[in-house]
Amino acid sequence: MRPRAVAAELVGTFALALSVSISVHNPGFPIPTPAMAGLTLGVLVHLLGPVSGCLLNPAVTIAIWSVGRLDAKDAGWFIAAQFAGAGLALALGSVLFADRVPLPVDASAGTGVAELLGAALLAFTIAAVFMHRIPVRLTGAVIGAALVVGISWAAHGSNGVLNPAVALGIGSFSFPYVWGPVVGALIGAHLSRYACDPGDAA
Repeated sequence: MRPRAVAAELVGTFALALSVSISVHNPGFPIPTPAMAGLTLGVLVHLLGPVSGCLLNPAVTIAIWSVGRLDAKDAGWFIAAQFAGAGLALALGSVLFADRVPLPVDASAGTGVAELLGAALLAFTIAAVFMHRIPVRLTGAVIGAALVVGISWAAHGSNGVLNPAVALGIGSFSFPYVWGPVVGALIGAHLSRYACDPGDAA
């Protein structure tokens, strides 16, 4: 266990889930939710990336572990910390927002597929960063932009969360918001390894 890295994942996921919750539960908020999420993640990548990798997403954590870029023990601790951070964001949100905006939550396959598509793009990008295909100075902007585009891909059929922990933190948690991002992130990360990993070059 790496305590500083685990703490970074908890704090980062809390901050990401809270930012999304502030945007979602404030009608008329000046920054659209996808932009708020992307900007927050971009900032956190530069702040926390050197400490933990700034995964902040159980689906992405599993995917990065699956391509050999994260130790299994670290992955387990990170996932626990991510859900804990999201739980804290949910608790604080329930205090801050007396009239929370009800989010449609269903268990349809279409919701999971929509989440899968967006998460695949996000994980493809993050895996490319872990394989050093993106200049360090650009990682925050690239990952933040990938989250915005991924949310846009998913939003036609879901709430566009792409993150099981954040889904919990904003009150949009159901089975498709777990399996969709996990399957999509696995697909995206392995496609990225095939396309981007210099160690796999012939």
